[in-house]
Amino acid sequence: MGRPRVLLDLDPVLQGELFDRSRIERLRSIAELASATDTRHPDDRFDYDVVVTGWGSQPFPNTRPAASPLALVAHSAGTIRRIVPRDLMAEGVRVTQAASGMAVSVSELALTFTISLLRNLQLVDRSMVRRDWDAALSHPLGQTIAGARIGVIGASRVGRAYIEHVVGMGAEVVVSDPYLPLAEANEMGVELVGLDHLFATSRVVALHAPVTSETVGMVSRERLASIPDGGIIINTARAAIVDMPALVDELRSGRLSAALDVFDAEPLPSDSALWDLPNVILTPHIGAVTVHSRAMQGDVVVDEIERFLNGSALVFEVTPDNYDRLA
Repeated sequence: MGRPRVLLDLDPVLQGELFDRSRIERLRSIAELASATDTRHPDDRFDYDVVVTGWGSQPFPNTRPAASPLALVAHSAGTIRRIVPRDLMAEGVRVTQAASGMAVSVSELALTFTISLLRNLQLVDRSMVRRDWDAALSHPLGQTIAGARIGVIGASRVGRAYIEHVVGMGAEVVVSDPYLPLAEANEMGVELVGLDHLFATSRVVALHAPVTSETVGMVSRERLASIPDGGIIINTARAAIVDMPALVDELRSGRLSAALDVFDAEPLPSDSALWDLPNVILTPHIGAVTVHSRAMQGDVVVDEIERFLNGSALVFEVTPDNYDRLA
């Protein structure tokens, strides 16, 4: 048998960000390496033993050709549900993903959002941009993370990294996640609570849950209304878990503030009400867009391919059991 064949099914710019010379050489030392420019049709990917996918990769069909050697899809980003259908996994194609490489960067953005809104920095900055020193000094007193009650929805990899940040800074943290064991919550220094209690008692609500049938719309109009006046919503996860019209209504009223990195439609439409709200921080889905994150994602992919080709267990494998829960 010849050497295994690995295809980097990636945009050239993204490929360069993920795989520097050392990572490319590691792959070449264990396999024949090809890039997306070597294929003419998405189905050509079935000619390879391992395919590395990422943002912009085309979805795989539900079935694998009988003669295809494809055995592993190594996704360089997070959710694989758009890329790899369950049926393909049922035919023996294994899947791994590099969400762990993005966790630190996304959690740091969520932390930045939290500090900024607690300190009213978006309001102060806009006053300073207008060269209005007195207005910048007139905004309400800010608050610290130390002593703040922060509710975290979803103890995902990002959620756990965020929890570590804010617990370390002295926050009182409550978490709602049906998959988080009580013993682990105790080790993390957080309290497990129900969703309704979390919303009704938290100063900051940070969203770190995936999109599933259970989480779509979970941040409902009723739960938003239960957040105490002056509350903050942080969303670096997925827009679909929030009732966005309800959130916009709360933001327009001035009762809540929010920092959002994800939206129902991306790019954010030019007529969105969010653009003009003073109590909102907006970023264009850049939670994982850092040099560190790209390097970590590349390392995860190369490490997983090495494990797979060596016959070792995958560390970040997506299975039918966790397929719907991995963001």
